[in-house]
Amino acid sequence: MRVLVVEDEKKTASFVRKALQAESFAVDVCHNGDDALAAASTTPFDAIVLDIMLPGRDGISVLKQLRERKNSTPVLLLSARGEVNERVEGLNAGADDYLPKPFELSELIARVRALTRRSGENKSTTLRVADLTLDTLTHKAQRGNTAIELTAREYRLLEFLMRSAGRLCGRMMILEKVWDYSFDPGTNLVDVYVRRLREKIDADFATKLLHTVRGEGYILKEAA
Repeated sequence: MRVLVVEDEKKTASFVRKALQAESFAVDVCHNGDDALAAASTTPFDAIVLDIMLPGRDGISVLKQLRERKNSTPVLLLSARGEVNERVEGLNAGADDYLPKPFELSELIARVRALTRRSGENKSTTLRVADLTLDTLTHKAQRGNTAIELTAREYRLLEFLMRSAGRLCGRMMILEKVWDYSFDPGTNLVDVYVRRLREKIDADFATKLLHTVRGEGYILKEAA
């Protein structure tokens, strides 16, 4: 499950991110409303943890924009203020849950799990590109009738590429989403793992799905 955490207090964002990662969530972090809106519009998340008080565009504004764009990702609102009218405004704007600050990380994790569980009941857990399928619950991959064995990192890479199917994925973007690196370590890490993945999902099949865009990155799609 991939979660977007939107929190301008970097220390709090770091605590939340580490706590969710310890529970096997993939976590992206934004520190302002504009970046959050851009991220939620380009990456499919299973839940969003959204602080109301943000620099620039506030959390309520972000939420309203997402709902106007028909983005139904479950949203857990956070706020240091616990007034009833603020909770009502957030829920009326389309929030799915509300948690006042300060909060216990265990409660936040439980609420995020509840949101992802409810949303998961209404959508398939299987990703599909052409005859390649990936079950996000069991982590099993299959191409046609052939089962594909993946390491944990190969699974994360394939899941990200399949969720981004048809869109160009740059190396830096892959490092951020798959390795949680916010910097380029100066290695060919991404290229090595893409090569390994390509050997597993493409080498023995006539139709190639994983394509290189020279100098830019990779794209997973049915046609070259």
